[in-house]
Amino acid sequence: MKENMMKFCSACGEKVNWVMPQGDNRNRYVCVSCGVIHYQNPNVVTGCIPEWQGDILLCRRSIEPRKGLWTLPAGFMENSETNREGAAREAKEEANAEMRDLKLFSMFSIPHVNQIYTIYRGELHQGQASVGEETLEVALVSEDDIPWQALAFPMVVESLKLYFDDRRKGKFETHYGEIVKQDDGELEVTMI
Repeated sequence: MKENMMKFCSACGEKVNWVMPQGDNRNRYVCVSCGVIHYQNPNVVTGCIPEWQGDILLCRRSIEPRKGLWTLPAGFMENSETNREGAAREAKEEANAEMRDLKLFSMFSIPHVNQIYTIYRGELHQGQASVGEETLEVALVSEDDIPWQALAFPMVVESLKLYFDDRRKGKFETHYGEIVKQDDGELEVTMI
């Protein structure tokens, strides 16, 4: 199955074919004219769990996908930034939130959408946040007030479960997991 429907080479503008280059182990888009191989790699999404006096910050999305549902401030990492810088930038963009002392908390591979998610946890500076361009609403919530049925993404659900489990234990760890879509369409979460 093709990763996307690329039709033309970004180097010379000629047509591309979906073929396995010599010495490779999977199909790629290869230009019929200049021979450039167009590698497509997973996108990195980065974000954070902003903490403030026992509560965490959630954002209600104003954009698709999953508009109107709640999530952690997160988004695609940009070129020329570190993963942690990206998490802090996303908190600023989505919730006008300044983050302090960010530490890697979880990483999930999600192959059916070609994404790697990294989530940090850290202090929400002075507990201050407000609506950003991609957000309808922000809220500091306790564990009991998490809108579990209205969370936007499986990775957010899994990260929050791990977060509250670690908090109850009194020790935060760094977690790695995989969220894999099964043949029946269900998602299987495996922690490694």
